[in-house]
Amino acid sequence: MRRFLIRRLLLAVPTLVGVTLVVFATVALVPGDPVSAFLGPGAPPQARQELTDRLGLDRPLPVQYADWLTHALHGDLGTSIAGQRPVDQLLLPALGQTLILSAAAFTLVLVGGTLLGAVGALRPRGPLGRLSGALSTISVSAPQYSVALLLIAVFAVRLRWLPAGGTHDVFGDGGPQDLLRHLVLPAVAAALVPLGLTAKVFRAALGSVLAGDLADSLRARGLSRTAVLRHCVHNASPALLTIGGLQLAYLLEGVVFVETLFAWPGLGHLLYDALTARDLPLIQGGVLVVAVAFVGVNILVDTAHAWIDPRVRSPR
Repeated sequence: MRRFLIRRLLLAVPTLVGVTLVVFATVALVPGDPVSAFLGPGAPPQARQELTDRLGLDRPLPVQYADWLTHALHGDLGTSIAGQRPVDQLLLPALGQTLILSAAAFTLVLVGGTLLGAVGALRPRGPLGRLSGALSTISVSAPQYSVALLLIAVFAVRLRWLPAGGTHDVFGDGGPQDLLRHLVLPAVAAALVPLGLTAKVFRAALGSVLAGDLADSLRARGLSRTAVLRHCVHNASPALLTIGGLQLAYLLEGVVFVETLFAWPGLGHLLYDALTARDLPLIQGGVLVVAVAFVGVNILVDTAHAWIDPRVRSPR
């Protein structure tokens, strides 16, 4: 198990370096001038030159990347151009808000996807099974952006049951209840597509186990229906673990639209503002944090999968 984990950690290093290299080159080649975005097009040449020298934008791209990567390895992600603050001081609060939203959405994905998938596997040809399949298909196919706008229009504007945007600190005056009220709509919008995918994968995995030799042998031994189902769910759990981990990683990196629409002050919203302002240090630091989170979640999922199924540990 230890060797398996070491292999996964070693494979993560070139992945992260490759991500930083691609992002650095892509952001550097995007049209626009970060100096003009910050100072304005009418800034005096002396001020422009001073900011260019301070940011090191007059140096070759390989030198800029090597310098940024060296500082990043020492925990220094630079200073935001627009915010004039260290990048890590801007990223950490936003990361906390993204984790709160992702955790709420992932709870909906795990509970809803498991229930829909189990109902579909147990009653594949019955009314409940057909309804489960239809709901899963609609969940996957519905445009996330349009659903988010629909949720705002119905529950925030027309019915006025829930707030349309923003958040609240759990230690603030509003307390946890206020935070939960702000979480409902963005969490539902973020969980929509992953919930449908999770339900489809778990339905296929559980249905395959229920129709296989394991379920037949358990029934032949006289086990109750509940005991048979429990054993089958255990054998289908690696598929649920894999798809659940992938959807958690998707939520961590794919809530840009949701955070922007609902004014949720997370990483997605912060990166959107940074792209608009051409804030290169903040963009690079934010993408690095997202990449580390994505790779970390995948390593945890692979490790859990290897712990459940020892066959995964053997090198291929």
